[in-house]
Amino acid sequence: MEKNLHCFTKKDLVMILDNVLEKTLGEVDKNRVFDRTIVHPKITGIAGDVIEQSVLGYPADSRQEPDLIVDGEEVELKTTGLRMSKKVKGQFEAKEPMSITAVSPKSIITQDFESSHFWKKLEKMLLVYYLYDSDVTVPAAAYADFPIKGYDFHEFDEADKERLSNDWSLVKNYIVELQSEEIPEEHYPTISSKLRPHLMLIDTAPKWPNPPRFRLKRSTVTTMVQKYFGKRFEELDKDFGTYAEIDQQLKEFTLNYQGMTVLQLMEHFDIPIKLNDKNDVAKSVTEQIVVRMFGASSNKMKKIELFSEIGLRAKTITQTSRGNRTEDTKMFPIDFDEWMQKDILFEESTVYAEFNEQQFLFIIFEESSSKDKLLEKRFKGFKRLSFDEQFIETEVRPIWESVRYLIFENKLVETVKKKKDGQVRVNKNGTVMTSINFPKSATNTVFFRGSGADSSDKPVEINGISMYRQDLWIKGKILVDMLNKMPFL
Repeated sequence: MEKNLHCFTKKDLVMILDNVLEKTLGEVDKNRVFDRTIVHPKITGIAGDVIEQSVLGYPADSRQEPDLIVDGEEVELKTTGLRMSKKVKGQFEAKEPMSITAVSPKSIITQDFESSHFWKKLEKMLLVYYLYDSDVTVPAAAYADFPIKGYDFHEFDEADKERLSNDWSLVKNYIVELQSEEIPEEHYPTISSKLRPHLMLIDTAPKWPNPPRFRLKRSTVTTMVQKYFGKRFEELDKDFGTYAEIDQQLKEFTLNYQGMTVLQLMEHFDIPIKLNDKNDVAKSVTEQIVVRMFGASSNKMKKIELFSEIGLRAKTITQTSRGNRTEDTKMFPIDFDEWMQKDILFEESTVYAEFNEQQFLFIIFEESSSKDKLLEKRFKGFKRLSFDEQFIETEVRPIWESVRYLIFENKLVETVKKKKDGQVRVNKNGTVMTSINFPKSATNTVFFRGSGADSSDKPVEINGISMYRQDLWIKGKILVDMLNKMPFL
């Protein structure tokens, strides 16, 4: 009888959900679900509760089966938060990964993919999107102000179904391996770290002893969201179901193109040569070359659907003939709105997600001399890097904590740069050179570095100090040492 309360036709759902679009969660809460936030201000899942209980009108339950019966078929309801992108104006991104179902070691070993709880939850979904319209973390009651932006009857295509099946099988097989070796359950946290470099669309979190769950990666959900709202991605002619298949393709590219200069590669792939004021080409052309190797026409890997959803990002690095470093590597811009939230945990931050969820395809070139232009540098091959938990904990977390300490304890200081003789250093436009006591490369593997159009371009202000836009960088020597321990693909 309980299931009957969850039965709908698609036509009815469309009518119901069309009626709540652009309304806030508070406006549609006819059953006063938000009243619970008075006693429990930090309650989680309030947005989903409102959609279930006030919009669709059925009580919450914790069954492993999908939530709804729609025209006789089981459909999983997911209420998903969106954020406005800080990188692309007017574009939505997923607020967080999407939790799917529990990782159950005792039952998963007896299941196959098609009949698994995991696939039953993903096969047919109704995704309801609301905008998390705040740059800071808010209490549950504040969700009442967040608008409902859309809904999507989502079904994965066959290529993504294969990737999900392969990912799920990796988790299952690893659990089978642990159990066959009679490894105690307290060692199961290795599932997330061991498998992370190999999982395309999913991960698992949290770690044991907390019961872990399967999740769709934030990059996967973001791609689903952006496609729903009209963004067009380029599709590759060839499907890749696993990272192993991508790695094999990259090996073939290396065999075909190793030793060619950037100029030769640009000519081979008919990429226009646009020289800058240094009579060279921009570094971005190297990513464009890789995209051309895959047979695509986009300039960026993130514009290709597969690479967008699996969170694979391209980075270019140049080494000397002896494999030494030539430069530091910029990772991504700093979102100070997030870094300045006092109650946000490191594990909930974007910087953690960037290192934990994404993988980086390093396109490696070699120079014969430090005077070589990019056009003259020769392609050596690829290495795919997934930052491990030790690196994140020992190198990234301390930067997160130290910068937040400087901000919250009012320890951020701007000092005037001086020459050895004590004279003040001055920029070309007459402004005084200054430095801010953010983590620097001299003492940190991961560090801050500012950039602007010129020395007067300081749009960021923190604690009364104006500064350049800041990016997170990794010291070149450390990164090259990490890459040198890895074989080329």
